[in-house]
Amino acid sequence: QLQLVESGGGLVQAGGSLRLSCVASGRPLHVHTLGWFRQAPGKEREFVACINWNGASTAYADSVKGRFIISRDHANNTVYLQMNNLKPEDTAVYSCAKSRSYGSTLYQAIGDYDAWGQGTQVTVSS
Repeated sequence: QLQLVESGGGLVQAGGSLRLSCVASGRPLHVHTLGWFRQAPGKEREFVACINWNGASTAYADSVKGRFIISRDHANNTVYLQMNNLKPEDTAVYSCAKSRSYGSTLYQAIGDYDAWGQGTQVTVSS
């Protein structure tokens, strides 16, 4: 059974950086798009970034474009999110997810994903 486990969250000052990791176990993910989403208190879960199956294409929410970088490592079945120049509004629980379908499509809708990690808290202080 597939399990996704995130790590790397924490408390950081505005302008700082964090690197989130999401390790998959139970099955390989090399044919799927992988995504990062976040949910702040009192808000809906929102798309952050995604990367296609071979890592050649990525997509980002406008709010993080130019600051966050998504990458993946097939050998370790892991997806990363490098977060730079963090802002207080980036505070949220960050979760990784696996796309329902195969291929190169850069899925950005929550409904396009069928497996989720438990999330890791990121808190950015001003």
